[in-house]
Amino acid sequence: MAHSLKRKSPENGDNLGFNSFSLDDLNEDLFERVLSWLPTSSFFRLTSVCKRWKSAAGSVSFKLACSHVPSRDPWFFMVAPSLNQSVIFDSAENSWKKLNHPNLLLEDSNKSCMPVAASNGLVCYRTSLGNFIVSNPVTGSCCELPPLNFNSENQSLNAVVMSAAFNDQMSYKIVLVFGELPNLSFKVYNSSSACWEDENALGRKVDDSSSDCDSTDDNVVYFLSKAGNVVASSMQRSPTKQYSSVITNKDGQEIVYFLSTSGTVVACNLTCKSFIEYPRLLPVFCEYSIDIVECNGEMLVVLLSEFLESTSLRVWKFDETNRCWQQIAAMPASMSHEWYGKKPDINCVGAGSRIFICLNSPELCTYVTCDLVTNKWVELPKCCINGEVMEFMSAFSFEPRIEASV
Repeated sequence: MAHSLKRKSPENGDNLGFNSFSLDDLNEDLFERVLSWLPTSSFFRLTSVCKRWKSAAGSVSFKLACSHVPSRDPWFFMVAPSLNQSVIFDSAENSWKKLNHPNLLLEDSNKSCMPVAASNGLVCYRTSLGNFIVSNPVTGSCCELPPLNFNSENQSLNAVVMSAAFNDQMSYKIVLVFGELPNLSFKVYNSSSACWEDENALGRKVDDSSSDCDSTDDNVVYFLSKAGNVVASSMQRSPTKQYSSVITNKDGQEIVYFLSTSGTVVACNLTCKSFIEYPRLLPVFCEYSIDIVECNGEMLVVLLSEFLESTSLRVWKFDETNRCWQQIAAMPASMSHEWYGKKPDINCVGAGSRIFICLNSPELCTYVTCDLVTNKWVELPKCCINGEVMEFMSAFSFEPRIEASV
């Protein structure tokens, strides 16, 4: 009796039921839920497996299952000088990939479109006429937004940010901040209503004690151009950093941050309709290259500076309580020293706890990632397309999601 109760060893035919299990045995709903957890790069191969997989890849229920996946490893959408192709760096597979450029952006009138913002699974472009196009780089779907009727000759555009979310359906907002300090305004496009909302003025925050960083004075301020030359603040910033801006949501308040032409960080509270200008990190006449990123819901500053024959690349966070900047990460000197004298311009983007940094100068073009949790800095391999080494000016971070619709 005791012997008959012993569990048999799973050998020979006893485990055929386990070995013969197949995805084909799953019902359609469970089958699509399993596929939805595959890396997004697998989406391009689903249609070539079999008829059932091809059918699932195009179904509405499959896209809904994909939307329930809480997060995906970011892709970094690269911006090249030619602007006529879509190349991404897949952080999940640590590899470069080339995507099909959306057909709408290949039209003659849109060939000079510049990526200006990204969120969730979408990328926003600005045309030479000042209009906007939203695209999902994974699926290639595109949508041209209603004309803004924005007169760029009278008001300079300082910031373009985008926030996207998927609840019952995909929705996104695009926020523009324009004007000259201290006269700033903002305008919002809401995909739910498919129209631009009325313009709103931003007032300087009354308790702003940082009067020393008021950019309305007559002091000449210097910053690094794309070529690494020190130029006056009246000069135009390079196109990839022209709208260097991010958006955060703190305690229900949406805040847009952007770099002023003098190199200071301006924080615009859209909820309170006010703005504040943060104090400088470096003295006015120091040579430096600066950019801002959003990581885990916070605005951070990445700063490249030269001092005592060495180059330093550091990440800073603003302490709202003490009204001062705090360093939270620094690249090892052994990595940054080789950049001394080359005066590279930095263009950065954040994704979770990671920062992706493009460094460009006539003598240098390289890409680095920083993990803020471990303070680990890694230089990425060069990108080769058809045997040719590609050079990029900047990047935008987004989660690759096939369910993101425009």
